Amino acid sequence: MSHPLRLVIFDVDGTLVDSQDDIARAMAHAFDSIGAPVPERSAILGIVGLSLDVAMARLAPDLDAAAHARLVDGYKAAYMSLRATAGTAQSSPLYPGARAVLDTLQAEPETLLGVATGKSRRGLDKLLEGHGLEAMFVTQQVADFHPSKPHPAMIAAALAETGVDARAAVMIGDTSYDMEMAKAAGIAAIGVSWGYHSVSALGAADLVIDRFSDLPGALETLWETAT
Repeated sequence: MSHPLRLVIFDVDGTLVDSQDDIARAMAHAFDSIGAPVPERSAILGIVGLSLDVAMARLAPDLDAAAHARLVDGYKAAYMSLRATAGTAQSSPLYPGARAVLDTLQAEPETLLGVATGKSRRGLDKLLEGHGLEAMFVTQQVADFHPSKPHPAMIAAALAETGVDARAAVMIGDTSYDMEMAKAAGIAAIGVSWGYHSVSALGAADLVIDRFSDLPGALETLWETAT
C-alpha cells in the first residue's frame, strides 16, 4: 500500500550537526572586534537557530543597529575562517547516527527531506558540500529569504515547494524556536534532546527523542496518529 508524500524538515545546528564550539568562538571574536563584552556561552547557544540580526539584538540589546550589523559581519567572517581552517567534518560534525537515518529516510519513496535553518544560503551550501549532502534535501529554507524562526514562513515555503499537505509534514529540531515554528505552521514537531536548548524548553513538541536512531519510530508514531 502506497502512502501520500510525507515531508520531514530538519533544523541544522544542534540537530543535524554539532557546531557549538565554532559558534561560541566566532561570537566571541565578533564581540571582541567591537570592544563589547562577550555573552555567556549559555546565552550564545540559546540564540542558535535565530537569524543573525535577531540573535545579535537579543545578545546585545543595549547596542544600536549599526553595532548589531558589525557583529553580524564579524561573526560571519570568523565562522568562515574557523570552518576553512578545520574543515567542515571537524568544525560541524554530524551527530552520531545522523547520516544513517538520513539515508534510510531518503530511500523511502514516499518521504521527502527538507531543511529549515537560521544559516545563510552560503553557510548551508558549504555545510552540505562538506558532508556530501548536496542531494539529500529537496527543499532548503535559509535565513536570507525568510523572517527569523519561529515565524512559520520557512515551513510554508517548504510545503509549497513540495506540495505536501501540512498534516503529512513534521519539523525536527533542538530549540523552542523550531517547535514554535512548527506549531505556527500547523505541522507536527519532534524535539531532540542532544541540542542547544534543554528538553524543558521543547514543550511545544509532539515527541522528544534522545537518539537519532529513535527518529524513524517516532515518525511512524506520528504518521499513525495523523491517519
